[in-house]
Amino acid sequence: MPDHLRADRTHRRTVVRVVLVTQLVLAVLTAGGVTLAYRQLDGGIRSEDVTRMLTDRPEKEEVEGPMEPLNILVMGTDDRSCEGCAIDGEAGGGGSDTTLLLHVSADRQEAYGISLPRDALVTRPDCIGEDGETIPGGELEMFNTAFALGGPACTIQTMEQLTGVLIDHYVTVDFNGFVDMVDAVGGVEVCIPKDVNDPVRNIFFEAGTQTLEGRQALNYVRERYVLSANSDIGRMKRQQAFIASMVNKVVSAGTLTRPDRVYRFLSAATRSITVDEELGSIPDLVDLALQFRSTGLGDIEFVTVPNEAYEPDPNRLVWSDKAAKLWKRVAKDKGLPRKLDRGSISAKDPVGTSSADPTPTDTASPTTDPEQAAEEQEEAAEALANGLCA
Repeated sequence: MPDHLRADRTHRRTVVRVVLVTQLVLAVLTAGGVTLAYRQLDGGIRSEDVTRMLTDRPEKEEVEGPMEPLNILVMGTDDRSCEGCAIDGEAGGGGSDTTLLLHVSADRQEAYGISLPRDALVTRPDCIGEDGETIPGGELEMFNTAFALGGPACTIQTMEQLTGVLIDHYVTVDFNGFVDMVDAVGGVEVCIPKDVNDPVRNIFFEAGTQTLEGRQALNYVRERYVLSANSDIGRMKRQQAFIASMVNKVVSAGTLTRPDRVYRFLSAATRSITVDEELGSIPDLVDLALQFRSTGLGDIEFVTVPNEAYEPDPNRLVWSDKAAKLWKRVAKDKGLPRKLDRGSISAKDPVGTSSADPTPTDTASPTTDPEQAAEEQEEAAEALANGLCA
């Protein structure tokens, strides 16, 4: 067996053992408090059935596998009303600041998240609001107007009509919950390629690898003026890297062997999310989490939907023709295409170099293959343009 496969299998066994040990330790330490803790967590989950507001839904394609593939739409709410949330100087909000489609394969061996630019111009279909009234669609509208006008239901309707992919579940997460989840695991490690000095928005970072606590992390994932000249695209890539690093931290021994951290993380998560009714309880969420027990960190990846500049206005984006091919792969439960896979961010990969001033020429791996060297140079330059260490 190749060394990398043996290492992945060993890692998975280690994670399973750590989870079991954590459960035993939690039971022993808290004894009668387990039931109380369970009730507190279960009572904190908000759920909402939006299926009555969805129409003309695509059919799910039959695929081979022990289970059905899952498509979960994750939306970060753009609400700045909570204390400290208006870190970028923008008030109000109400849209979806972050939208990610998480695809989980039928064999549960692979999971990948596809980020969707909030400002990309799309054709938004008609959707039904909570009052039962129709919300008219529109041509060339920014993607996150769907959430602003009709919340999760309208966003799901838009995704399904644009992609032909059936959404099985949805999750919305608010900013306060994000902060609390980061703090619960003791912070998350990132690598920042250059200093950030933005007194207008009160965001300051030194270059290099570092662990960010909650409020710092919120500043980091929302910063879009210094670290990346391409604004929202770079911001999305940093969000992907942060989520990948956070997943790594959550399943690490430093978290799973600490019942206090596990409880704090679950408490923060359950207080901060709204889900569909099929995920509306602790047993439902535990069942979903256990389905990932054979998924290695290297099998969890994050990419961005293929996009290009909108010709009449280069400051706007549209999905490219390659996006349609990607959605077909998702519907058929196929892996990422080679080019997207090569540029993906993995939950197993390190967050970046510790250099305070990484450059494309310094970070490309030595190789005798000119084509490979050129690809590595291009990837390193792209990482830096997105505000990531190469």
